[in-house]
Amino acid sequence: MIDLWDIPAIDHHAHNLLTVEASQEFPYIAAFTEGNDPDILNDHARHSLFYRRSIRDIAQLLDCEPTETAILNSRQNLGLEKLTQHCIKAANLESLFLDDGFLSNQTLPQSWHQQFIPTQKILRLEELAENLLGETSKFDTFLDLFLKAIDPPPPEVIAFKSIAAYRTGLDIQITPKDFARSRFILLKKAAQNESSIRLVDKPLIDFLITEALEVAAKHKLPVQFHTGFGDPDLDLFVGNPVLLRPLLEEKRWRDAPIVLLHASYPYIREAGYLASVYPQVYLDFGLAVPFLSVMGMRSTLRQLLELSPTTKLMYSSDAHHIPELYYLGAKWGRKILKQVLEQSIQDGDLTVNEAEDIARGLLSENARRLYLNFQAQKLD
Repeated sequence: MIDLWDIPAIDHHAHNLLTVEASQEFPYIAAFTEGNDPDILNDHARHSLFYRRSIRDIAQLLDCEPTETAILNSRQNLGLEKLTQHCIKAANLESLFLDDGFLSNQTLPQSWHQQFIPTQKILRLEELAENLLGETSKFDTFLDLFLKAIDPPPPEVIAFKSIAAYRTGLDIQITPKDFARSRFILLKKAAQNESSIRLVDKPLIDFLITEALEVAAKHKLPVQFHTGFGDPDLDLFVGNPVLLRPLLEEKRWRDAPIVLLHASYPYIREAGYLASVYPQVYLDFGLAVPFLSVMGMRSTLRQLLELSPTTKLMYSSDAHHIPELYYLGAKWGRKILKQVLEQSIQDGDLTVNEAEDIARGLLSENARRLYLNFQAQKLD
């Protein structure tokens, strides 16, 4: 009834691809699971519905037999650049917003991706802080360096992102500066013999996020939060977006758009509720699409649309490791969106024209309004 392949999509949250050298350290199956235990990779991940469906999809894209071996041979014959170009073209993407904080030492730079498609940078706050921790032993200097790095946001940065859900949870508290200073001192003492510092101190993370929210509100810059499921480093219980409510109630940060990533799966309805009552809250359905089964993807998008305004929802892939995920996200994002909207037409929730407008919003226009309006303001 409706055709969504003519709409170029904005992939507003994805990751940089692995270098050729780094990709040799990761088995192909690693791109199709959030698990990293060898037993998961070797014995179980190939039995997920996502993997089995994806092998057929990728084989069709590469015109080869639907086996992992045939796909690996085709990938090697194409090479990474031709493979990436083919996947992005087939995905019909308008632009990519890349969080380069994931495996940053093993991925290709934004400039490499730029040869295929316009890209923008998502600045990961925790990684920035970790990089700065090694530069000084004084808290005030550290904080000054942190704030100078984000205020004003660098020209290439289109959003901030926090992975607090991974590190210490989304129950982020307003932390006094003096307490943050004391935690910084303790952290530096504990790590004085270490070459790098992993930031897992909750009061310090909470303080830095609220400082970043001040900057984001001043510049009306979106802040993405990982919510819901992810790799085993995550405590899923504290990845529930309802834990963000104290931040959402704080009027100082009302002008900082908050983007809840990954449909907050399995906290889908909680995320939809937050978007329906807080004007600054937005959602996306990346990672849930394409990682879930077809039934799961359809159910997820339906639940998001049960309550949340359609102006609050955006497409992303959360692609990482391999370029095929850019394509798979785009294919299934459109396919599931089409199915759900057509069911809504049959149910009487929408007319055909309304469904088509909503599809354009979810695939590109909502992200354009949210992110690119900020870019336009910077140019004025």
